[in-house]
Amino acid sequence: MLVTGSVVAGARILSGADDMTPVWSASGDLVAGQTLTAGDLRATRVRFDEGADRERYLEVDDELPAALTLTRPLSAGELVPAAALGEEPADDTVAVSIAVAAEHVPTDLVRGSRVDVWVLADRTLAQRRGRSDAELVLSDIVVLDAPVVTDAFASATSRQLVLAVPGADEESLGALLAASGDDRVRVVGRG
Repeated sequence: MLVTGSVVAGARILSGADDMTPVWSASGDLVAGQTLTAGDLRATRVRFDEGADRERYLEVDDELPAALTLTRPLSAGELVPAAALGEEPADDTVAVSIAVAAEHVPTDLVRGSRVDVWVLADRTLAQRRGRSDAELVLSDIVVLDAPVVTDAFASATSRQLVLAVPGADEESLGALLAASGDDRVRVVGRG
């Protein structure tokens, strides 16, 4: 009886092991807008209770498109949902590096963050109008890089940001560059 019970239990365990599905998971923290490479993914075996759940994730056996871009960030070890992938964006953006006063940048800003960029009106113009105006010049753009100054001797009064600005939007690009030299740029995180 004991031997029969252990054989039945062993058979159930082995048959349950066959229900494991290998799916892709993130090998490290990944940011929105990042193009995935083989080094960003690792195979993870998971048991799904329902087939519909399995269809939400990328199986290891499925052929992956050549260029996969994340539409949202993923944490290390998180399964890669198919809904978090999109096509690589068209290369119609230019990388613009600006310095923004540290107090005007969200502290949690990292590569891949999405932001809105506001520009305050020129001080002399604002004084003539009797009020301070701000204008949204760039909406929902990607931060390509946001290095943090770690050197204790370096100045922490400003923070460098590299933004993906639409190349065709010359007016906004001009307003941003003109305002960045006058400390009139404000960056607002989009969550």
